[in-house]
Amino acid sequence: MGTYEGHGVCGERNYILIGINIIAVIILLGVLIFVHELGHFLVAKRSGVGVLKFSLGFGPRLFGRKIGETEYILSAIPLGGYVKMLGESEEDSEELSPEDEKRSFLNQGVFKRIAIVAAGPIFNFIFAILVFSVVYAIGVPVPTSMIGSVQEDSPAFAAGIRSGDVVVAIDDREISQWSELASAVEESRGERLKIQIMRDGRTLDIHVAASSSKAVNVFGEEVETFRIGVGISDETLLERKGPLGALYAGGEQTWGWTKLTCLGMAKIVQGVVSPKELGGPIMIAQMAGSQVRKGLMPFIFLMAVLSVNLGVLNLLPIPVLDGGHIAFFLIEAITGRPVSVKWREIAQQVGFFILIMLMIFVFYNDIARIIGY
Repeated sequence: MGTYEGHGVCGERNYILIGINIIAVIILLGVLIFVHELGHFLVAKRSGVGVLKFSLGFGPRLFGRKIGETEYILSAIPLGGYVKMLGESEEDSEELSPEDEKRSFLNQGVFKRIAIVAAGPIFNFIFAILVFSVVYAIGVPVPTSMIGSVQEDSPAFAAGIRSGDVVVAIDDREISQWSELASAVEESRGERLKIQIMRDGRTLDIHVAASSSKAVNVFGEEVETFRIGVGISDETLLERKGPLGALYAGGEQTWGWTKLTCLGMAKIVQGVVSPKELGGPIMIAQMAGSQVRKGLMPFIFLMAVLSVNLGVLNLLPIPVLDGGHIAFFLIEAITGRPVSVKWREIAQQVGFFILIMLMIFVFYNDIARIIGY
């Protein structure tokens, strides 16, 4: 009976975790998709283009309401969304009245069309900046410059640095965070550093030179790094910024994650990073559930990171994605005439095929991770 009850408790807990993951990913994707489609919607409206539908999700319609000319819809599959504009394709334009023709998407200037299409990814970047800014305004726990551990036979050990020492300055520059200590050591490139520490209420000056070693970066590449042989402690401080400082930090974080996303995709193309590292909806659900269990702040931080990823991915010049449409419009702006319907249809089919194959691949990766393949 005991074993049976144990399995029952474990099974119930697993169902609860799965439920949390599902709810978390629906909220996560729902917000990101809403922000993305809101960008298209608002800029289209501002440009005088009629918007017929604003849908969160794909597939069967769950419910909706029509306000003015726009029908707002919630659909069953929460893996995307769309904004349907007046006269979005040649077929739609043939059925329009002369008055509606002026408000049709295809009747707008090429740069206005680019602005409408680019607004989705841009709103994802703006959203990330705002979310990161809120996180920094509320406060981010960061490790202090206290030494947690000292490796034997390391430069720090030989110089007399001990666990519990607090680094207060490096080369007469005051520091209080671990990231400042790590950056100063890395930037020294092995040059001798003057490290000022606080120990038992006394201030001591210690000179130490970092040693070179090999390490693996976030992409699995072997790189040269410089270390003095100390480990981080559990002590943290709450870093809180004012409105302007938080906004600046939000912009920095967004730019940093944008560069990292682009670099990661480039490394996959180069073969440095395995495509098996790519994750899909299941992986996102697991990440979302994990972060939401840690608290609201980690969850919204993940939301901001994924918003950056969504913005970057949608700007890729793949037909079907926003970047593909922008590429067609740029060709039109350069040549003075739109890309032929035939070539656009071929490109759309190729783009759709690529996306379907990519979705199958990331689902396979997700399932392979779960079963430990």
